[in-house]
Amino acid sequence: MVLTEIIGILAGIFTTIAAVPQIVKAWRNKACKDVSPFMFVILILGVSLWTVYGIMNQDWPIIITNGISTILNCTMLVLIIKYGKQNTTSNR
Repeated sequence: MVLTEIIGILAGIFTTIAAVPQIVKAWRNKACKDVSPFMFVILILGVSLWTVYGIMNQDWPIIITNGISTILNCTMLVLIIKYGKQNTTSNR
């Protein structure tokens, strides 16, 4: 494995797991009123397109990391929709 492949795989891993702390925090607190759903919609579109690009080029690291990113970011979007407007009056 060459250095460029290692760097690419590491970049994919780190960008994939980047959403995990936010998902865990939203899940535990059952709140995410200050998180932008629009940002996650754009991010989901981007990582979905990267997944398609990986499929078209049969590039497994791109397929796997961006496929997982799509799932994680969709999970976060569901949490935003579910918990986004909750707890708005209790923090005043």
